[in-house]
Amino acid sequence: EGSELLKRVAEGGVLPLITSCSPGWIKFIEHFYPEMLPHLSTCKSPHQMLGALTKTWYAKKAGVDPKGMVVVSVMPCTAKKFECQRPEMNSSGFQDVDYVLTTRELAKMIKQAGIDFDNLPEGTYDDPMGEYTGAATIFGATGGVMEAALRTAYEVATGKTLENVEFTAVRGLEGIKEAVIPVDGIGDVRVAVSHGLGNARKLLNRVKEGKVQYHFIEI
Repeated sequence: EGSELLKRVAEGGVLPLITSCSPGWIKFIEHFYPEMLPHLSTCKSPHQMLGALTKTWYAKKAGVDPKGMVVVSVMPCTAKKFECQRPEMNSSGFQDVDYVLTTRELAKMIKQAGIDFDNLPEGTYDDPMGEYTGAATIFGATGGVMEAALRTAYEVATGKTLENVEFTAVRGLEGIKEAVIPVDGIGDVRVAVSHGLGNARKLLNRVKEGKVQYHFIEI
């Protein structure tokens, strides 16, 4: 999304760019703000990206027929169960993610199986896709997607590392925060973060009414 933001700003693309990693949010905008769909990032949610990569790049690397692969995601959000069944989620030529378990479901399965983590033997970390980044660590927190993308965009544009993004609350709108990040060669990049769909509605209405202007919005 960081690279996409830079491209849209440089080429006069549709702004603000709005994050697209939450399937609940995607369903919301499809139903209530379809005219704003061009604002969405072209990025899938991370687990759908991983599913597609697993059945293409990794299948080829491991010499495995993707027809026989089963990809299971463990996610905190029940909307991911619906997302993996969307017809668009088949970049690999197959259903990219076959099943989604919630973290609660996995915990129940572990308990039912009688697995005692305290007495399991030590093992090594399995990292077929390589090490994760610091941006991946903050991704799941509110504002984390925004900050991860901004770090990438800032480093690509300036060659420097972006320090912490200082968000401030929007007066009168609890749950919505904004920030301004100066970027060499681009100018001030205005961003906003909304927590929850109720606040998303308020923020989108303000954007549609021309009351605010942003380059990037995270829902």
